Amino acid sequence: MKEAVHIGRNPSAQPDLQKLIHEVALGDQDSFAAVYDAMAGSVLGVARAVLRDQAQSEEVAQEVLVEVWRTAPRYRPERGTVVNWILTLAHRRAVDRVRSVEAAAARDHRAALLDRTPEYDEVTEQVETRLEREQVRRCLRTLTEIQRQSVTLAYYRGLTYRQVAEALALPLGTVKTRLRDGLIRLRDCLGVSA
Repeated sequence: MKEAVHIGRNPSAQPDLQKLIHEVALGDQDSFAAVYDAMAGSVLGVARAVLRDQAQSEEVAQEVLVEVWRTAPRYRPERGTVVNWILTLAHRRAVDRVRSVEAAAARDHRAALLDRTPEYDEVTEQVETRLEREQVRRCLRTLTEIQRQSVTLAYYRGLTYRQVAEALALPLGTVKTRLRDGLIRLRDCLGVSA
């Protein structure tokens, strides 16, 4: 029959945590309750020292003690005492929580900055537009005279093919061919894919 562990009656009587953690590893709930009673305050203290927030510290302490229950079979006495093992778990979990909170805050901050970023940079947009216009002008200079006149009248003045033909005193078929050829040359010059 197991001995009952009574914490708190005799302050000098500390439970044998190594024996208790071995029993916890075998699934003994009473032994876990004894480990919990012996370590909960220290685990909370470590969490509070790292987190400086009571509610989060309590959450982390609970998580650590649940982890002790789940991972008790992994405890190795040759690597250190039960107290050190549990407090190391507590410290790591608290540090992870701090990192998680900081990462979330950084994500929120970046999201807030994106909300305040204008949809486009007006100066950049103006410069790009000016560069595009200059490139179109340069490419227009590579066209034949009839091609350049046809494109200019149709696309910059908004004339129909028939009106372009009348303005240039050319047959409609010739204007259509010159426009098509001119647009193909412009496309190639501007590097636009078909």
